[in-house]
Amino acid sequence: MNDAGDNRDAAGDRLSRYHRKRRFDTTDEPRGERVDPAGELSFVIQIHDARRMHFDFRLEVDGVLKSWAVPRGPSTDPGDKRLAVPTEDHPLEYREYEGVIASGEYGAGPVIVWDQGTYRPIGADSPAAFAEALDRGHASFRLNGRKLRGDFALTRFRDGRDGSAEAWLLVKKAGPGSTRSGTATPDPRRARSARTGRTLSQVDRGTPERGMPDHGSSRVHRSEGNDHA
Repeated sequence: MNDAGDNRDAAGDRLSRYHRKRRFDTTDEPRGERVDPAGELSFVIQIHDARRMHFDFRLEVDGVLKSWAVPRGPSTDPGDKRLAVPTEDHPLEYREYEGVIASGEYGAGPVIVWDQGTYRPIGADSPAAFAEALDRGHASFRLNGRKLRGDFALTRFRDGRDGSAEAWLLVKKAGPGSTRSGTATPDPRRARSARTGRTLSQVDRGTPERGMPDHGSSRVHRSEGNDHA
């Protein structure tokens, strides 16, 4: 079998937990039936008002989105260490998912795409080496998003082998995109989607999408601490 076929089969195997948790005749979440062609590695950060409000931090790794729930959200302050709890791998199509997961379904509640873009591994010379670094429990990477930019690191501090839950820390490194004063994390209820400009409550009410400007410049958006545009 060719490499593309191998990757597709492997991604399908890694999505088995994702599929078991969902009823696709009820939820409008993507099934994950395809794997996009290789290109720049992508990331997405979604805000999810489920049983508990949280941010979902997702990195494209080996044809799926490796995912962590970050209760307090990512911070641009290098002094902040944010708990990140691993969740099931998600399909690449989930990068674009924004909507309301139906009542009674796993994770019921509204979801917005707060930030999205590409990332580059640091200290790993290939995507495979980056995946291995994550398996070992520490990986650094540079985000190039609409809102977050600069170097971050994920570090596992509890592996769960003793029966406790596996847990990681997500930390911003000093340098471009970092802040040491003011609001380093958005208010999730006021934050707006990078794709549609909507808040969680607007998505929940079915407010139509609005056009968003191109944020392709290197400017980090400081308005997040106030109007969360």
